[in-house]
Amino acid sequence: MPLWRQLQAAASVLGAVRAGESATPAIARVEADLRAAAQALAFQALRQLGRAEALQHQLARRAPPPAVQALLCTALALCWREDQAPYTPFTLVDQAVEAAKRSATTQAQAGFVNGCLRRFLRERDALVAATDKDPVARWNHPRWWIDRLRQDHPDRWELILQANNTPAPMTLRVNARQASRDEVIARYAAEGIEGTPVGAWGIALAQPRPVHELPGFDQGLVSVQDGAAQIAAPLLLEGLERPADRPLRVLDACAAPGGKTAHILELADADVTALELDPVRARRIDDTLQRLGLRARVVAADAGDVRAWWDGTPFDAILLDAPCTASGIVRRHPDVRWLRRPGDVAQLASQQARLLDALRPLVAPGGRLLYCTCSVFRAEGEARIEAFLAHNKAAQMRPGPGHLLPGLAGNGNPVRDNPWSDHDGFFYALLDKGLPEARPTAPVP
Repeated sequence: MPLWRQLQAAASVLGAVRAGESATPAIARVEADLRAAAQALAFQALRQLGRAEALQHQLARRAPPPAVQALLCTALALCWREDQAPYTPFTLVDQAVEAAKRSATTQAQAGFVNGCLRRFLRERDALVAATDKDPVARWNHPRWWIDRLRQDHPDRWELILQANNTPAPMTLRVNARQASRDEVIARYAAEGIEGTPVGAWGIALAQPRPVHELPGFDQGLVSVQDGAAQIAAPLLLEGLERPADRPLRVLDACAAPGGKTAHILELADADVTALELDPVRARRIDDTLQRLGLRARVVAADAGDVRAWWDGTPFDAILLDAPCTASGIVRRHPDVRWLRRPGDVAQLASQQARLLDALRPLVAPGGRLLYCTCSVFRAEGEARIEAFLAHNKAAQMRPGPGHLLPGLAGNGNPVRDNPWSDHDGFFYALLDKGLPEARPTAPVP
């Protein structure tokens, strides 16, 4: 597949993100034979977009049309660091110019693209030096994001940003109903698939690979789930006594795509209800459970609108994986940092508070609620729970991980919070026992 076509496709993804669209649908629109290459190049470009845009501004003070800017920034992002470039800078420049010539939306500006990129090759060191003082260029995150991390994690903000700009490992969760982690590691090693243990059930692969090429995947032996996300189910269930006359009654709120729901069912014989607001995403929970041979009651509903879905019977345990900025998973979704806006943090924190208040009364006496977000912002973690506890004096906090920060295992700069693996950013708070008794409300007929 010609590189110029790959660059065109990657630039289309970059342009869509800069227009406010998630990379996921933009990648889905790319021709099937180009999709994998386009995603790889686009993700690398998104991880270096701050530097690329700063360099583009040095090369052309007046912004070119969006399609031209997307192609130019894609090429600059991929080639400005020669040690990380997927191809030689000269090859990338040559093929980017070819890409400009072969597209109706950029053809008229092909000479401009050629001039900018050839100048970059000639003046690279000076141009990079001119952008070094720009924190957005240096860290490849929006300025507000950098400032918030400096405030929230003054001793570790640089390590978080550094981790965010590296690809995350592909981590698997072993289905405890089928095998142990060590058994799967040994089986995979025999088939030439290298992996290292993560936590109790995880395996970090040395090299990512398509899931359907993994032995046992289609039969439910393993699932893809980051190590930090694998903490949720054991944390929720550990030490929770099963009633003598029935299985545990568990709610997984905001459950799609179903990874945590499945993990709960892999570890316990439980009566699980999985909620998801979006009906399309709710169907993904069914797909996940079907592959694993597990069953849960899947409901498309707003977890905060309790009267619309609750049957009036309290839950022994509730997992609230609340909507958040996803600031902890930008290694896997590098478009997130460019799509979020400063006001999103407060807006999402308000949603988190609403869900906590709505679900708190549904916990049975002696039960527990686990609140988590895939965020490193304290407004969605520590500060959110502090505010909740201030207004719910009966609630008690159990020991838990708190804020987990994106890891840099193997890169020489491990984050102190992550002694055991390389995982995404998360927050966990386990609220136990002191929750007041539920006051059931008659469900809507």
